[in-house]
Amino acid sequence: MKFLTFGLSLATAFGLFAAPVTAATEMRCSHQLPPTHMMAQVIDRWAEEIETLSDNEIDVQIFGASSLVGARENIVAVAKGDIECAFSVQFQWGKTLPIMTVTTAPYAFSDLEIWRNWHDSEAAAFLGDKLLEKGVKNVVWLFQTNSAVFTSKGKPLVKPQDFRGLKIRGLVPAFNASLEALGAAPVSMPGSEVYQALATGVIDGGLTGVDAAVSRKYFEVQDHFSVVPVISVYFHGYLNPRFHDSLSEKAKTALDQSGRTAAVWAIEAAEENRESAPRKLAKKGVTVYTLTAEENAALEALMRPAFDSVFGSDDPDNQKLLELINKLRSDG
Repeated sequence: MKFLTFGLSLATAFGLFAAPVTAATEMRCSHQLPPTHMMAQVIDRWAEEIETLSDNEIDVQIFGASSLVGARENIVAVAKGDIECAFSVQFQWGKTLPIMTVTTAPYAFSDLEIWRNWHDSEAAAFLGDKLLEKGVKNVVWLFQTNSAVFTSKGKPLVKPQDFRGLKIRGLVPAFNASLEALGAAPVSMPGSEVYQALATGVIDGGLTGVDAAVSRKYFEVQDHFSVVPVISVYFHGYLNPRFHDSLSEKAKTALDQSGRTAAVWAIEAAEENRESAPRKLAKKGVTVYTLTAEENAALEALMRPAFDSVFGSDDPDNQKLLELINKLRSDG
């Protein structure tokens, strides 16, 4: 008894019976981007913001550069609950949820007002519902760019005839149809695989954001870069719904507020990179050419009808989304 009494007194003296500290909830989050990519840096800031706003109730662990799960597996891994969180670019929904790829319509979504007003929009909510039906809970939308580059070796890709017979990186079926209308042979692959494909001759030309051409070092394997406002690209972050439902209201609020803030950071980064990325690319010793309005119009005249014929603008859901997006335009 004395031993027990002594032990109890000693434990009390050292605070061993103090209220236990609740462990932070781990949230492992996978993405495919290299650490130097501007969107990877926005994701890092987003993670820090969640921890701050949740008072460290959530421990966000970011695994970039496909170090946890490959780009092709992220969606399934989150839906199954193998990991809690991931980011994907919209192209990766090409077959599972084609409506997510609407912004790959050639030359159709370059208006930045769409993205400035996106987070709380009806269009975002509509896609959020579609994503939930596929087993993931969307929590953040990150606009990356409305400025892309066609990459090549030996000569720039400017006119429709420049694309004839070219094996080029493809994205999703509808956009690939627009490349085929130019006479190209698209090969769909995630951005993380393009450098190796270019280096080994699997493809002859690439397509990526101007910023990604720098961060992924395409300048080491290609020497001509044609800047075109051909597609808009966005990443989005999503959670396993059961994991999301298990969080406290405080944690859910932190996720919502962090998503809204990060969306602004992404726009700011995109605007800065739109100006600086072509200059950074040119400093690598490659040729950077920005297409004129007339040259873009010649490409669009072939690409857009081919895209529309495959995407299915007459589909009720597609049509509804397009109408909701139109409300966000500068002239909407």
